[in-house]
Amino acid sequence: MSKILFVLTGADHWTLADGTLHPTGFWAEEAVAPYEAFKAAGHEIVVATPGGVVPTVDKSSLAPEFNGGQENADRVAAVLTAATELQHPVRIEDVNLDDYAAVYYPGGHGPMEDLAVDADSGRLLTRALESGRPVGVVCHGPAALLAAERDGANSFAGYRVAAFTNAEETQSGFADQAKWLLQDRLTEAGVLVQIGEPWAPNVVVDRNLVTGQNPASSAPVAEELLKKLG
Repeated sequence: MSKILFVLTGADHWTLADGTLHPTGFWAEEAVAPYEAFKAAGHEIVVATPGGVVPTVDKSSLAPEFNGGQENADRVAAVLTAATELQHPVRIEDVNLDDYAAVYYPGGHGPMEDLAVDADSGRLLTRALESGRPVGVVCHGPAALLAAERDGANSFAGYRVAAFTNAEETQSGFADQAKWLLQDRLTEAGVLVQIGEPWAPNVVVDRNLVTGQNPASSAPVAEELLKKLG
């Protein structure tokens, strides 16, 4: 049994361009699908957040329309309630990467608020990438890649990744309200964003980095990480 580090946003809001605080957090499916897959495979999960704050689930991600109906929405909510790891996170700044076999970052708009500028998370991602251990990142989670730097450049420059696209942000109604768009900012940092169909699973594997475009990509990302863990 290996330990897998789940790094979650500690933010419960996303500051829009006009200063409005939009309630958010992590996206339920992107945490639950990999959580269940890793647990079923016998792995232990440790949750880390900035400052060790208990992470907030984006309430809208628990809505029936985002979970294929009320029955599954209730099931997802029950998994989150039962996942005691979420109630007892460690601080990102205290993480010893040597203790973990893999690192996983789910999304939600929260990472746009905190992980995108969190130097401790950025250093952790850089070390994880350089170590060769599997690194999984989904949806808005790749915002965290923006804080990862090495020798004055982004640590992930030249890597192919999937991430939440401008088209999806437009269709979700936030593109014209956001201070910046994830696809654009990653591209500016030299990261090679591989764009798939909106809302369809799109997983990109580049060396030890496994990334997914949207919530539907979270289960396939978990599958790829499990393959790498062997």
